[in-house]
Amino acid sequence: MNKVILIGRLTKNPDLRFLPGSGAATTSITLAVDKYNTKTGQKEADFVPVVIWGKQAESTANYMRKGHQMAIFGKIQTRNYENKDGKKVYVTEVVAQEVKFLSKAAQGQSQNS
Repeated sequence: MNKVILIGRLTKNPDLRFLPGSGAATTSITLAVDKYNTKTGQKEADFVPVVIWGKQAESTANYMRKGHQMAIFGKIQTRNYENKDGKKVYVTEVVAQEVKFLSKAAQGQSQNS
């Protein structure tokens, strides 16, 4: 079973892009997810890359900003590619299947605000 549920805060504003050819909307975000370090007694965070597709990507870019809290329901995906130096790069990320906005965002807030 490959199922992920995360609650965290955006580390920067979402960047909405549209794929050439298909025109599919996508945004990649990083979610700071709090955790507690039992050895040090301190709060820490994991920074989890998340990919959002379609209308959810557009809504995320339009209504969420750095510091806003979101819940992500999705799956872990691994992929690899060869970079411009010819080295193989491995990527692990969460692909969102459902997103929930936990912070109130201003209605109609534009992406460039």
